Amino acid sequence: MFTGLVERVGAVASRRGGKDGARLRIECGAMAGGLGAGESVAVDGVCLTVIRTGDRWFETEIHPETLRCTVLGERAEGSRVNLERAVRAEDRLGGHLVQGHVDGVGTLLEIGPEGEGRRARVAAPPGLRRYLAVKGSVALDGVSLTIASLGAEDFEVALIPHTLAHTTLGDWSVPRRINVEVDLIAKYVERLLESWKSDAASAGARG
Repeated sequence: MFTGLVERVGAVASRRGGKDGARLRIECGAMAGGLGAGESVAVDGVCLTVIRTGDRWFETEIHPETLRCTVLGERAEGSRVNLERAVRAEDRLGGHLVQGHVDGVGTLLEIGPEGEGRRARVAAPPGLRRYLAVKGSVALDGVSLTIASLGAEDFEVALIPHTLAHTTLGDWSVPRRINVEVDLIAKYVERLLESWKSDAASAGARG
């Protein structure tokens, strides 16, 4: 589990493999000192397992399913990536509950200045708009953000200067594909309502 608060911006130092699976070495500076094999790290919002560490880097393997469902397949050597270690039970939950299980890939439609920050408009991945709400939470490339407005097929987020300076969101330009994870609580509420409706319908049929 993660919070969507990026600890560090790293970089893809090397990449091996193709569509059938890949192995990445991520340069992560001093963060590597606190990592061990088997630990989880969110890379651009994707939960990955550390398989090897070294001086200022760690390596991870990416399953073909992950390559199909996220934008990690597009991260070439030299690409900057957002990094966050798994949250500990005693940590403050400063962002929101993020699993690192990307729900879909969105597309950056527009980004421009707003005050001292920027405002970005993103096309919602198919089937995910129903989980979005104004002032609700969404994780974009692993960054916890608040939805500022909601359109028929897109949504907007406001990016403060700190976010732009300390994540890869400061690099964003059109066009760009983005990992999107919707709010976990919204998905559970939907599932509970589906079960409730199903139980109610079954009870009605029996009655």
